[in-house]
Amino acid sequence: MVDPIPRGSAESDPERPDQDGEGESSGSDGRGRKARKKRPFWQELPILIVIALVLTILIQQFVAKVFMIPSESMETTLHGCTGCFGDRVVVDRVTYDFTDPSPGDVIVFRGPGPWTEHEIAPQEPSNIFAKGLRELGSLVGFAPPDEQDFVKRVIAVGGQTVQCCDPKGRVIVDGKALDEPYVHWVDPNNAAQDSFAPVTVPQGSLWVMGDNRNDSCDSRCQGGGGINGTVPVDDVIGKARFIVLPPSRWGGVSDFDAQDSATPVALGAPAWQQGLPLGVGTALSVPALIVGRRTRDALRKRRRG
Repeated sequence: MVDPIPRGSAESDPERPDQDGEGESSGSDGRGRKARKKRPFWQELPILIVIALVLTILIQQFVAKVFMIPSESMETTLHGCTGCFGDRVVVDRVTYDFTDPSPGDVIVFRGPGPWTEHEIAPQEPSNIFAKGLRELGSLVGFAPPDEQDFVKRVIAVGGQTVQCCDPKGRVIVDGKALDEPYVHWVDPNNAAQDSFAPVTVPQGSLWVMGDNRNDSCDSRCQGGGGINGTVPVDDVIGKARFIVLPPSRWGGVSDFDAQDSATPVALGAPAWQQGLPLGVGTALSVPALIVGRRTRDALRKRRRG
């Protein structure tokens, strides 16, 4: 007698695949769908590059940007010169979303109108490929940016009055002389700054100067100086934080605030004019003393007579 076939066995269930897998197509995932094949690395590499570039652009646009120092105006805090490999600094673009620049901050900013109206705009490459390489290089600090950007140190902020100089040749802010340890003198024997009249910085603007004090065209001369030399806070790109290239220059960027240790100074007329009242008083005191003595002697004689 033939044994009956149990219910639920493979032979009684035509929808169930046999043990050899003949009921299921090769390469399926068990649900009738074909499993996706993994792409070769050479096909994924362009996608990874595009993603990396997009992230780089977004980060540099909103978080931090690598900036190339183009000149010597910030020596020796930041190194840069024409035709050399200048410092590459990371510029923090987030801090000033929550606070305004402060005295001592080293900032990167777009050149205001008075600063750039007489400047020659950077030459655009005519070749599309060369233009693309330049834009890509500017993203990571290996090529100058297309826009005219500057890097300087904040000396005074809106509402403060700045001028130069006191008898020791120091910049004065609100009647106090600044001791600036970051200032660089190309010739230490000529450590004297050009004087300029008092300027009250408009609200929402900054007075900026280069650390290489005698080799920097900044708020003192840009736009003719004075109010035109100030920089609107809205033009500030960010705060210079770190030097990332070259490796020998790795380190943070000093934001020393010289106003914290500023000392009051006497302002007003030149020294010879300040001494004039004393001289006049001394000169007049002699005749006054003689007249006083004669008057006293005359009174004594009258009393005796």
